[in-house]
Amino acid sequence: MNLRFLSTLGLALMTSVSFAQQKPATKAPAAKTALATLPSGTKLIEKVTKQPGQLVIPYEKYVLPNGLTLVVAEDHSDPLVHVDVTYHVGSAREQIGKSGFAHFFEHMMFQGSDHVGDQQHFKLVTAAGGTLNGSTTTDRTNYFETLPSNQLETGLWLEADRMGFLLDAVSQKKFEIQRSTVKNERGQRVDNTPYGQSQEYLIRTMFPYGHPYSWSPIGYLEDLDRSDVNDLKNFFLRWYGPNNATLTVGGDVKPAEVVKMVEKYFGPIKRGPAVPVQKLPAPVLAQDRYVSYSDNIRFPMLQMWFPTVPQGHPDAVALDALADILGGGKTSLLYKNLVKNQKTVQAQAYQQNYELAGALTITALPLPGKALDSTEYIIRNTLKEFETRGVNDGDVQRFKAQTEAQVINALASVQGKVSLLAANQTFYGNPNYLTVEMKELKALTKADVQRVYDKYVRGKHAVILSVLPKTGGVAAAKPDNFTVDKSGYKAPDYGYAGLKYVKPIDTFDRSKQPAAGANPVVKVPALYQETLPNGLKIVGTKNTEIPAITMRLTIRGGHRLEQAMPAKAGLAQLTASMLNEGSEKYTGEQFTTELDKLGSRVLVNAGDNETTVYVQSLTKNLPATMALLEQRLLHPRFDAADFARVKKQQIELIANFANQPAVVADLTYNRLVYGSNNIAGTAVAGTTTSVGSIALDDVKSFYNTYYAPNVSYLVAVGDVDQATLDKQLGFLKNWAKKDVTIPADMAGVQPDKTTVYFVNKPGAAQSEIRVGYLTDMKYDATGAYYKAGLANFLLGGAFNSRINLNLRENKGYTYGANSGFRGTRYAGPFTAQAGVRADATAASVKEFMSEIQNYQNGISDEELAFLQTSVGQSDALKYETGQQKAGFLSRLVEYDLQPTYVNQQTDILKNLKKEDVQAIAKQYLPADKMYIVVVGDDKQLPTLQALGYPVVQLDMEGKPVAAEIMKMPMPAPTQMAAPTDEKMKKQFDDGGKIKTKTKKGKN
Repeated sequence: MNLRFLSTLGLALMTSVSFAQQKPATKAPAAKTALATLPSGTKLIEKVTKQPGQLVIPYEKYVLPNGLTLVVAEDHSDPLVHVDVTYHVGSAREQIGKSGFAHFFEHMMFQGSDHVGDQQHFKLVTAAGGTLNGSTTTDRTNYFETLPSNQLETGLWLEADRMGFLLDAVSQKKFEIQRSTVKNERGQRVDNTPYGQSQEYLIRTMFPYGHPYSWSPIGYLEDLDRSDVNDLKNFFLRWYGPNNATLTVGGDVKPAEVVKMVEKYFGPIKRGPAVPVQKLPAPVLAQDRYVSYSDNIRFPMLQMWFPTVPQGHPDAVALDALADILGGGKTSLLYKNLVKNQKTVQAQAYQQNYELAGALTITALPLPGKALDSTEYIIRNTLKEFETRGVNDGDVQRFKAQTEAQVINALASVQGKVSLLAANQTFYGNPNYLTVEMKELKALTKADVQRVYDKYVRGKHAVILSVLPKTGGVAAAKPDNFTVDKSGYKAPDYGYAGLKYVKPIDTFDRSKQPAAGANPVVKVPALYQETLPNGLKIVGTKNTEIPAITMRLTIRGGHRLEQAMPAKAGLAQLTASMLNEGSEKYTGEQFTTELDKLGSRVLVNAGDNETTVYVQSLTKNLPATMALLEQRLLHPRFDAADFARVKKQQIELIANFANQPAVVADLTYNRLVYGSNNIAGTAVAGTTTSVGSIALDDVKSFYNTYYAPNVSYLVAVGDVDQATLDKQLGFLKNWAKKDVTIPADMAGVQPDKTTVYFVNKPGAAQSEIRVGYLTDMKYDATGAYYKAGLANFLLGGAFNSRINLNLRENKGYTYGANSGFRGTRYAGPFTAQAGVRADATAASVKEFMSEIQNYQNGISDEELAFLQTSVGQSDALKYETGQQKAGFLSRLVEYDLQPTYVNQQTDILKNLKKEDVQAIAKQYLPADKMYIVVVGDDKQLPTLQALGYPVVQLDMEGKPVAAEIMKMPMPAPTQMAAPTDEKMKKQFDDGGKIKTKTKKGKN
């Protein structure tokens, strides 16, 4: 069911290359008679308007003569537009031996086209004040931009150019660079991530050999290695025609104007080959299939996949509800039987629907020492318990309420609306399928849920995956009993033969970027504010775009309060976790039940400098949600059994840090920059020793001492006015004022000279790098901190920054590299960071330091102009969603700002000079006095030592290792060569080799 697509709590295994949770067509939709045909031949297919009492996104749908479907959603709530081009092709159109093409091609689509220069797509959109990205799934690939509304034509021009004029700009050089980038992405998301390979084991065990779901969208390295540029060009010619695409435009637009622009830029592009509907039978399991593998993990994992249905099937919504009952949270059976009694740190169930198939998934992570066979036994007994228990009215009511709230909240942004329209058109031929889904949801019954359990789970076979720690000591649930059967496989004929590249013929000069219209007028949200007698500040703004309210209560202090009690580090987080359990009126499970009935959220979280209570509610449920907030905030239960479980979970979380290279890098870096005497150098979660020493009375004392209204403020955004909100917040007036002292800032430990600190992670596919130091800058909206942030935009803040272009786009060392200044009420660090492929570790450190040092030489006029236009035009995107508005209001209160500070920032930006940026770089980028942290395989130590910096090896806790370990042969600097893929060594199309020389002022 497509409603899962809307959830911001997605359960996908990978971010940009995960399985899409979107509605496919089970059959080709019936053709609709055009409402009108324009002189150009473009047909208006349908026009959907708002209906009373119905959740609907108004839009107009057109089809151009070349087959391109255009959906336009007019929405003037914010001065911005979102453009989405979705091609109905993903990894499911690949074949054995050529996996990863769809995702690889997504990367190539950002590398320039006939009229857009190399690496200019990101630069032009960013310069226009917008954001952009792309994503690949099993079933579709999409490219999208959010822009100020005056930049719409530029967005359409860019998308049309790569649809119609890409292939001549594809070079062997670009191909090799992006192949390396994709390998880095796989290393970061799959090979260097705990459980990262689990999806691959599951799908190749579930689906027959050669089935298009039997490999993941990111593909295999060996397939990427054997592909060539001609393979990629054929992929484009076969699948990237306008007749296999949906262009969706939403926001501050007029449909008639959009149609004219689309006809101009997309109309001349020729129709591509026809794309037949793909349909395959569901996998059939004759027995349970057991598979296993070992990974660098602390917690073993058991995962079960039961084959179910593709999206569009009538049973999809009932399966979603079933998964929620089995393992959807604290009210679920799996939580009760596995998490509540401390047998696992996590247990959940969810239904995954794809275009060609589906699976009901059960996942459990036992605590160390717990066996996987016993975990499977408990899961199977839980299913038997469900058979006895059945489905009750409350189960269905909670599922409906949660799903309705997810849908409404997902429509808060124009991107959310456009993405849903695009997905429903692509997979169902009906942008308005949301109304159908809501009818399905409303009609759902207990009998439906019971029926799908009986049909797809009761007595049915599953794929059972065991992921085992490499340290040993844990056996698989059962021995592996499945091997892939390759017999009978026949490679599909997708029609690649005889494809020809035919460029569009234009009647205008496409090489000229469209001129932007007048800058949209961006209004800072009008706000109301008051301060209660107990000192609690309340700030709000009304917004009626969706019938929902977002609130954020900030209680100053958080982890920083532990400065006075470092032996109890982690206490702030443990206290927040306890508030998320029960209250005086409800147990933890009962509290969750009450929230689920409303589709609301009340969540407490401790951070570095504050504890935050996040509240989300539909307008109609605000009174009931506020009653639950009162219980959670002012009447915590502090149950001893809850405490024992939550404390154990936090200790296990901390112990698991060692299995996550990125976390190890962050922790090591923070210890160095803040020093041993500053609590900021310790993780918010604490240490195993400090959390182990915390008693329930410590939690009660922390709550009673530091949770106070006079160090707090509440921001409210959404469909509620001040008078109505005041009536709901009366309980906060009774919150007792307290004498709370917030610790002052402490100076960090500044390095005498740049030094490398190395932490060994044996066998790591990538190395995590952190470079920086602790500045003396606190957050300042119009002072040195703001100006330093502007200066960093060019160094490492934008995609087209010097650091990212060098390490990712020019060298192919990383999936992404960035830098930035961080500051709050406390001084924060400057940090440059990346995860890089292992053999590029030393070379990457060298490039980081070179870019930081060279930045002191100044920037070019072009770079300054790019900075000013990019940041200056981005205001339209800053205040769109409830979350964004809440963040803006929080900033006003936290730093005692007036809303007009944004005007001051505009003036600072306009008057910024190259000399200002250079002065900031010289003052705040001391390349000779920085910490360099590297977490990776110690095979990289010799080349790191060859860089000439002192090298200190640390253990996982930040302590120096024995000195003799460092007595390793040091090669002469000339022995260290920059790494290259084997294929990057050969000649390119233009007869030259990759050039990576950096010119002064730009890359």
